[in-house]
Amino acid sequence: MKISWLGHACFLIETEITSILCDPFNEGVGYPLFKGNAGLVTISHDHWDHNAAHLVGGNPFVVRGPGSFLFEDIQIKGFTSFHDKAQGKKRGNNIIYKILADGLNLVHLGDIGHVLTKEQVEEIGAVDILLVPVGGNFTVDADEAYEITGQLKPKIVIPMHFKTPVNSFDIDPVEAYTIKFEQIVKKPFLQINQSELFYPVRVIVLDYPGS
Repeated sequence: MKISWLGHACFLIETEITSILCDPFNEGVGYPLFKGNAGLVTISHDHWDHNAAHLVGGNPFVVRGPGSFLFEDIQIKGFTSFHDKAQGKKRGNNIIYKILADGLNLVHLGDIGHVLTKEQVEEIGAVDILLVPVGGNFTVDADEAYEITGQLKPKIVIPMHFKTPVNSFDIDPVEAYTIKFEQIVKKPFLQINQSELFYPVRVIVLDYPGS
């Protein structure tokens, strides 16, 4: 599996079977738009900076809600959560996606705005790779993201949805989260298989296009 961060909450996940695009964004986010094809697209919520499935080529299968889905032997489970701490009253619902591909359990938290309940942790189950927002304001902040990391106990965590020189969102930089860990690895992308998973948790900060 190859994981590339395209900026904000958008990732391109290239598996042995197909490519998966999570939370594609429209113009205005600041990062270059994705102009390629994908077999599968997941949308965590219907906001312009996360729902641009219409810009993705290849006539992808689009998942937009909770439930269980199967696409070319890739298993996807969507779990309902909230975009805020008021059970969605401020910003609506958010879908957490768990994707099983290449023998790896990858979880994309979308724009989650709260720490997980005990029931949600049990529903999600085992996590190998966690994609977690850390910038605060519109999502959980660094402290809450750190708490979620402890709840889910991933082997690898990749932060997302944080301030960079190319976006104008009022959110914190990634260092607010990464300072809580002893070892941080920076990579242009992550190439990973089952044999390379081990504890303790590894925090990997990925480059975005043009950085």
